[in-house]
Amino acid sequence: MSMNAGSPHTRPLPGDAALTRPSLAAMLRVNHAGEYGAKRIYAGQIAVLRDHPLRPELEHMAAQEQVHLDAFNRLLPEHRVRPTALLPLWHVAGFALGAGTALLGPKAAMACTVAVESVITEHYDRQIAQPDIVGPELQQTLQQFRDEEMEHHDTGLAHAAEEAPLYPLLSGAIKTACRAAIWISARI
Repeated sequence: MSMNAGSPHTRPLPGDAALTRPSLAAMLRVNHAGEYGAKRIYAGQIAVLRDHPLRPELEHMAAQEQVHLDAFNRLLPEHRVRPTALLPLWHVAGFALGAGTALLGPKAAMACTVAVESVITEHYDRQIAQPDIVGPELQQTLQQFRDEEMEHHDTGLAHAAEEAPLYPLLSGAIKTACRAAIWISARI
C-alpha cells in the first residue's frame, strides 16, 4: 500500500514515514510546497516592484508567508514527512511567476495574488473540513493561515487585480498551474 495519498499505484519515496494517516503526509508536503512557492512569488514581485508604493503590502504578505513556511518546516520533521522533491522547481517557478506578473504591472501582480490565494484558500478549507486527519491543533493553525491567505486575496482585489490586462485568462492559467502544483507536490 502506498504511503502517499491518492492513487494506490504510487510508491513511497525515501523519507516517507509509515504513517497510519497517509493523507496527513500529503497535506503537509503540499502545504509546505505551497508556502515555499508563495514566498518565492512575493520575492519575485518585490524584486520587480521594489520602488512601487505597493511594496509595503507585498512585504507584509511575504512576511506572513514566511511564518506559514516556518510552521511547516517544523511540522514536516515532527510528523516524519519529507518535503516534495520538486522544491528546486518551485523555487524557480515561484520567483518567475511573481516577477513575470509584476513585469506586466502591479495590477497583474495583484491578479496573480488573487488567483493563487483563491486556490490556496479552497485547499485549506478542504483540509480544515477533515478534523479526523488534521487534528484540532493543526486545524486551528490551518484556519489561521487560511484567514491570512484570504486577507492576501482581498488585498489583491483592493489593488485592482480585476483590472489587469486579460484578467480572466491570466487568473485561469495561474489557478490551473496552482492546482497542478498541488496535485504533483502531494505525490512527488
